[in-house]
Amino acid sequence: MKVSSCVWLLVTLTGTILGAAATERNCSATPPFLPSTAVNTSLQLQELRERLIPLNISAYIIPGTDAHQSEYIAPRDARMAFMTGFTGSAGTAVVTQTKAALWTDSRYWVQAERQMDCNWELETDVSISSLAEWLISEVPPGGNIGFDPFLFSLKTQEHYAISLESSSRSLKSIPINLVDQVWKDRPPLLPESLTRLPDRVIQRSWQLKVEHIRSLMRDNPYKPTALLLSALDETAWIFNLRGNDIPYNPFFYSYTLLTMNEIWLFVHTHRVTEELRLYLNTSCNESLCVQLRSYDSVLEHLKSYVSQPEVKVWIGTEYTNYALYEIITPQEKLMTSSYSPVLTTKAVKDETEQQILRDAHVRDAVAVIQLLMRLEKIVPDGKETELSAAEYVNKCRSKQNNSRGPSFETISASGPNAALAHYSPTAETSRRLTVDEMYLIDSGGQYLDGTTDITRTVHWGTPTKMQKEAFTRVLMGNIEISRTVFPSGTRGVNIEMLGRRALWEVGLNYGHGTGHGIGNFFGVHEWPVGFQTNNIPFRAGMFTSIEPGYYKENDFGIRIEDVAMTILAHTKYGHNFLTFDTISLVPYDKKLIDTMLLSSEQLQWLNSYYKKIRQLVGPELDKQGLHEEKDWMLRNTEPFPELGSSSSISSSSLTFVALSIALLHNII
Repeated sequence: MKVSSCVWLLVTLTGTILGAAATERNCSATPPFLPSTAVNTSLQLQELRERLIPLNISAYIIPGTDAHQSEYIAPRDARMAFMTGFTGSAGTAVVTQTKAALWTDSRYWVQAERQMDCNWELETDVSISSLAEWLISEVPPGGNIGFDPFLFSLKTQEHYAISLESSSRSLKSIPINLVDQVWKDRPPLLPESLTRLPDRVIQRSWQLKVEHIRSLMRDNPYKPTALLLSALDETAWIFNLRGNDIPYNPFFYSYTLLTMNEIWLFVHTHRVTEELRLYLNTSCNESLCVQLRSYDSVLEHLKSYVSQPEVKVWIGTEYTNYALYEIITPQEKLMTSSYSPVLTTKAVKDETEQQILRDAHVRDAVAVIQLLMRLEKIVPDGKETELSAAEYVNKCRSKQNNSRGPSFETISASGPNAALAHYSPTAETSRRLTVDEMYLIDSGGQYLDGTTDITRTVHWGTPTKMQKEAFTRVLMGNIEISRTVFPSGTRGVNIEMLGRRALWEVGLNYGHGTGHGIGNFFGVHEWPVGFQTNNIPFRAGMFTSIEPGYYKENDFGIRIEDVAMTILAHTKYGHNFLTFDTISLVPYDKKLIDTMLLSSEQLQWLNSYYKKIRQLVGPELDKQGLHEEKDWMLRNTEPFPELGSSSSISSSSLTFVALSIALLHNII
């Protein structure tokens, strides 16, 4: 046997023995085991700890966000990742002189164990009270806990303060970020200029949007004199502008302070072209003229504004950072709400936004169909990997009209990797796709006219009975939410359980949310629409994802995700009722659907959905000359036999009917 073969055999046997643990750290081993994906963080920890001493700080909190409380952040704001090695989108790190710990939720526990070295502890209770308890145990009485006020929302600061108030430990605001001081190669600000949306995708001009928001301010009983916009999508939406500061998200660093007579836009002014200055009316001082100010001057300008008598600033608590909040004093000059009027207004798409978002999903379906057809053909040859599949679907999207790249890092996961809800392949972790494992592809595109997000789970071989049942029950949850009828103004949290009920019936569940809002060439997760407790009630014209799932650790993962629009439902008696209209247009894997578990209503919905795919995607495939892809689509959208229909019924369906009749007559 050749030496290389011996090494291969050793690696194979070791991997078989250790299983999934071989890809995760083991700090209790002698010596400690670290996977190749782990990052050495000793140097940055040493340098950060040195900076705590002169400031009299016993601990320093490092959130995984930016000054706008963004979910997705620019590389230059990835301070938590720089310090810990962990690159997940949610988490908080804390460093003391002797310890370092990371808090993140269940979506990222395995990822954290793969990326962090043994300098770090992983904490799994992500509540602020849990983090505060840890701080109390590690920080001596009288000790100070430092934080960057620009990286704390006011709600976050309040929760920490309440948790620590009786412990004789104090929060200490440090306006200069200490991680930035030790991050010698911190990525710079991107040089690209801002852009405006073309008129063909705009129904409401920025002037109309400003006047509408001013009307909401005027009608508010608390009579705010100014509105501070801190979320990046708020400013981008109101001015119909886009940028390139954050990967996958067309945002730019900005704040806006809007009064009844003035508009101040805080931005890196060198990125505003002369064309945009003309577009924004920056050369005048009237009520619809935008006054450009330096991005870094927002604190100073806001402080000057609130020093005036009889002013009141309206802020949204979810996205306003504590640095801005704490200078709005006294409290009589502050008005708060969870959602700014910009967030609630843009949640309801106008007619143009609705149509172009639908159009974008038709073209996006073409790209996903191209991927699924290709995988079906070549996976049996053993030449495709998670990474190559992700690259291929991105390539397919790039060829579609108005493409502006992916809307997030593609989740392309097979077998046990698919059990990690937010796994994305790398050169080190990418697995080869096989006909023996399930495969999950969660991907999306940014288009000039819309943002997409879709997940499909497939199997090219013979799925197990349990896999098929789990998939079908996930599909049932998707269908039940999609076909439900509910009064306008219903909160998503009140219908969310429909996505879980079929899973709960057999003791299965999933640990992530059931859906989120989505924008028009915007964030793929657009708050505040969705199914969580802090989401706003549904109204006609909102778009949300619907994405139940199931994940069996170290084995497989299932998720079915579609984007749907809330539309008026035609009911027999009532008015002002809503339902969902699915606009994602890619068939589900028939091999994984056990129609015996589906009700007749669910089968009818499924066949109606497949008919819509044929009607909408078929002509687009013809237009693009993709005849083979159209044949694939037609094969995979053939209608299912419905119980009680005149179509032929399979033997399994006949068995089901016979059993049902027997049960009704107490025969068995």
